[in-house]
Amino acid sequence: MSNLDFNIRDLLGLCPSSESLSQYINSLASIVPTPDAAIPQVKSYPDAVYLNFFSLGLSLLFTPLSGYKPSSGLKFSELDNDNLALDSIDFYNIPGRASFDPMAQQMSTRKAELAFSVYPISPLVLTTLAEIGSGDINSLRPSHLDVLPATSGKDFLQCLGEPDRKGGGAGPSSGSIGIWCEWSVDGIMVEFGGNEAKGPQAWERGKDAIWKVVTVFRPSKRAK
Repeated sequence: MSNLDFNIRDLLGLCPSSESLSQYINSLASIVPTPDAAIPQVKSYPDAVYLNFFSLGLSLLFTPLSGYKPSSGLKFSELDNDNLALDSIDFYNIPGRASFDPMAQQMSTRKAELAFSVYPISPLVLTTLAEIGSGDINSLRPSHLDVLPATSGKDFLQCLGEPDRKGGGAGPSSGSIGIWCEWSVDGIMVEFGGNEAKGPQAWERGKDAIWKVVTVFRPSKRAK
């Protein structure tokens, strides 16, 4: 796994200390100049645990199992690893931000996103459910989508088709939530950034909006 050539979905369901997940994180950390890049910030709650790897542009969401309810403020070593399963993975791409430059100007309006660098691997390869359509076995899509730093809304639609769910974009351009799309059947959600993703005409301009966060999840278990 050191070359990062694998299906990212294979990590879903793993516990925080699993060998495969540790290898993946260490492989990412080896290509960035930030010290201790493989050490996460832990955010623990009774119903969720987040491991945030800011310099890797990566956030992992774990769901507690078997009645486990993590308390707040836990350290990584204090987690009950055997009762946590990786539920979703967030990949960050803040348009206009230079990778690994903590002083660069941000284009995100969410404070929680300002700490994340750009995910260091390009392209981010997303597998898809190739066969779609009700009763149409000839309706096929590409088996994967290569997501580049400049991949836009139009590119996602060309590969994945119309989303199952979407939202955002309403309100004044200075304070609205950016548009987002979810392809539930593929387990892919995309939040878009930049001025094209905001304001009353956001959906008209959305084809040119660049992705800001891609979330990969297990299709049967995700709800926004």
